Amino acid sequence: MKGKIIIIGTLDTKGKEILFIKNIIEGTGVSTIVMNTGVIGSASWDADISNETVARAGGASLQELVAKDDRGYAMDVMMKGAAALVAELYRNKEVAGVISLGGSAGTTIGTYAMQALPVGVPKLMVSTVASGNTRPYVGEKDITMMYSVVDISGINRLSANILANAAYAIAGMAKGVPPQLENKPLIAATMFGVTTPCVNKAREYLEQQGYEVLVFHATGSGGMAMETLIESGFIEGVLDVTTTEWCDELAGGVLSAGASRLEAAAKAGIPQVVSTGALDMVNFGAMDTVPEKYAGRNLYKHNATITLMRTNVEENRKLGQIIASKLNRSTGPCALFLPLKGVSLIDDEGQPFYGPEEDAALFDALRTNLDRERVELVELEHNINDEAFALAMAKKLIELMKQ
Repeated sequence: MKGKIIIIGTLDTKGKEILFIKNIIEGTGVSTIVMNTGVIGSASWDADISNETVARAGGASLQELVAKDDRGYAMDVMMKGAAALVAELYRNKEVAGVISLGGSAGTTIGTYAMQALPVGVPKLMVSTVASGNTRPYVGEKDITMMYSVVDISGINRLSANILANAAYAIAGMAKGVPPQLENKPLIAATMFGVTTPCVNKAREYLEQQGYEVLVFHATGSGGMAMETLIESGFIEGVLDVTTTEWCDELAGGVLSAGASRLEAAAKAGIPQVVSTGALDMVNFGAMDTVPEKYAGRNLYKHNATITLMRTNVEENRKLGQIIASKLNRSTGPCALFLPLKGVSLIDDEGQPFYGPEEDAALFDALRTNLDRERVELVELEHNINDEAFALAMAKKLIELMKQ
């Protein structure tokens, strides 16, 4: 194991708890570096990296933060400083893992710093808010969130057990040696429940041909994670079957991957084969969470917590324009596949989202706006989940990767 465990926390309010996990980690034979991100109060013991150093790295002095007395501003500075210092420690090969603990503020600072590290570096956040919506904290990185159950305030029989588990967990992660798998070309693929047969068949074929396939669930964070890995240079080809996250970005659904979705592969110039998977649906929570403006639309109860809304003609026309504009920026080989008999399992004759008119609007917009000199257009008389469609996409990607 190379490096040390970085412990991030506010020593003015969590000094006793941080010392507790520090002692346990070091008791396992792993060294630590403690970073103090507290601002107002004084620390009961000295950190390896002081709060003054963190503040300076974030663009201000500690004295300025105290004088300004603006909690939001102080958090921004300490977040940036902690992230900059963690990134520097990583570049110097001093990071074996990172652990932090705290409430909402401590969680924001700790996870922001963790996001400065690549995927694969152990990251563990013990947090009072870890049982809620953790997406703002986790983003597209492999951050482990552990709910503290009780507030992180003192060492008692319950908190001692939880904090000890966290300390042993990060020490174990740091000591662990990942298995060395065969080095095969990496392909990123996107999947949703309603495009699973397509992606599974394509993945099986690609693996038989000697490729390794990473499948990302198109839930917003999945699309963002894929785009980040592409930007980082991990991915050599993209099978973007499921572009549904653009539906949520357009119509205000809960699974948007943001306005930069579909840009990373185009910028990187890596081969990509793209399709229109699940562009028939926008995702909301339970039925009573669907915005009132969508009353009267074709709504489908996927389960107790997810309601799907069928995209209409106008939305499909806009989706076609958006996706074409993204693919037109491709600097590498790119092909777009249109499944003319349906874009999902439930966009098939007799299914609840069967919509020939809506699909026609999507396909026509793509045909009209696509730059055929940059993007190859392939139209097949299949539903997206037909085996022939899946294999055609997989074979096209191999062809583009071999060019």
